[in-house]
Amino acid sequence: MATQAKTLPVRLGAIFPTTEIGDDPAAIRDWAQAAEALGYHHIVVYDHVLGAVHAGRTPPLGGPYTERDAFHEPFVLFGFLAAVTQRIELCTGVLILPQRQTALVAKQAAEVDLLSRGRLRLGVGTGWNHVEYESLGTSFEDRGARFDEQVTLLRALWREPLVDFSGRFHRVDRANLLPRPRREIPIWFGGFTPVAVRRAARVGDGILFGTKPSRMQALLELSFAELAKAGRPRAAFGAEAVVDASDDPESWARELALWREAGGTHLSLRAMDTAAEFVGAKRVGFEGPRDYIAALERFAAAVR
Repeated sequence: MATQAKTLPVRLGAIFPTTEIGDDPAAIRDWAQAAEALGYHHIVVYDHVLGAVHAGRTPPLGGPYTERDAFHEPFVLFGFLAAVTQRIELCTGVLILPQRQTALVAKQAAEVDLLSRGRLRLGVGTGWNHVEYESLGTSFEDRGARFDEQVTLLRALWREPLVDFSGRFHRVDRANLLPRPRREIPIWFGGFTPVAVRRAARVGDGILFGTKPSRMQALLELSFAELAKAGRPRAAFGAEAVVDASDDPESWARELALWREAGGTHLSLRAMDTAAEFVGAKRVGFEGPRDYIAALERFAAAVR
């Protein structure tokens, strides 16, 4: 099984430059269509509903984004992207699940998957912005426990013709979701910690790492060990890492080879200056929508 995982090709994706591309529908369409035409397998979209000032917070806000960073709403964006593309997969990387209503996420995800003809991959995580949680009327402190229950309920709403669910955080009293998706929507978990890896290996379809393969190799090995403990097949579990547009082609080639050899399945290009330092990258100096397409072209030419 290990040998088979190493020989599979790595699927290449493009991270949507959500904080920088702007709100011109034509520019967003052109970027997505360019990614598809260049042969990228998937588009990854980050999620934040609100930005927040970092100064003077207790506890402090440790994430990279502030009130100055713009984020397109993933499900609405995917509705648009599904209409202007044909085959490219649409992935949230990641949707902050515990700050959203579970039944509503199930409904939105099902609709995107149906209208895109089965192209959604739902990446989910717990996030870091407690101000955002409070603003959305949800608890930050118990987000991990609520997250686990949400995944169970999402799958029940997608699978079952009638749901009767009682949990710590949810009650669904003989209700259902229509229309339901025509397939099992894959749920991948995002994270950088052993806790996130263990959760993904226990019940997820894959894991999303937000930085380069050489930084995530140990956690990938941990995920495979945890899969074995859970008695789950490694071949059915995906793993995605990221390389940055500020790196050189030789670095891209090394990281891609390492990820393939380690058993990773997906690798995405991050071409965005915002929070570059947070992921160990450098700022490129992108100046407009065309620059983000040019980055896709350079990466595709280099690694193919």
